[in-house]
Amino acid sequence: MTFDILKQNKKSWDIVANHFNGKDALPSYGPFTQTEEELRLFEEMTNKKVLDIGCGSGHSLLYMAEKGAGELWGVDLSETQIKTAKNTLRDLETHLFCAPMEEDIGLPNLYFDVVYSIYAIGWTTDLSSTFKLIHSYLKPGGYFVFSWDHPLYGHMISQNGQIYLDGSYQDEGTTTYLKFKGEEAPVVIPKRKISTYINELINAGFTIDSVIESDVSESFDSVEEEFSDRYYSLYKARRFPTTMIIKAQKM
Repeated sequence: MTFDILKQNKKSWDIVANHFNGKDALPSYGPFTQTEEELRLFEEMTNKKVLDIGCGSGHSLLYMAEKGAGELWGVDLSETQIKTAKNTLRDLETHLFCAPMEEDIGLPNLYFDVVYSIYAIGWTTDLSSTFKLIHSYLKPGGYFVFSWDHPLYGHMISQNGQIYLDGSYQDEGTTTYLKFKGEEAPVVIPKRKISTYINELINAGFTIDSVIESDVSESFDSVEEEFSDRYYSLYKARRFPTTMIIKAQKM
């Protein structure tokens, strides 16, 4: 089952990758969400070895390079994304791999100062294995930062000026979408509670540094909101966080 999901999601991501070129990348943590400049979760990056889980188009790694990172590593399920990332980072030395995040592909253990994932970690079909692998990649004292849809956000439906709860937050599992970004690209996305993410981090050996249910970025302070039924909207984001962001340490 897991293999089938990975195979389907990989195929679909290769189709929709062009929609995400430069999107959901640092300094952004997600739609309408506070930025790294506002949250300052990353410490001094000069000469740090960094690994991007779900590196997408490579723009987060480019951001890290601009902050002085010494080594740039990235993993992504989509071959199209990796090709785009190589182009984005063509003037830099990189180590980029097309592979599932939940598989051990021989990345060095006890090597990285920082591992991060911007709006990608929730795609994993095996959260426990993914977090354990990330923990193994980090040096003692290293840290892991990731952002993902707030697990309740998908249940908050906007309709006719009202926001209401749809479905059951208690039920974990998967959701299948037959179209993704308007394309004929079916995807399967896991559903997990916040407690599941936190407990799996603890089980992997991490210490939780901070859990953020993001406010709207101050860059939207002067933007007037209009009610919208879109999945991501400023109207909805001002009433419920679109994004959770977690920072965890390897002691």
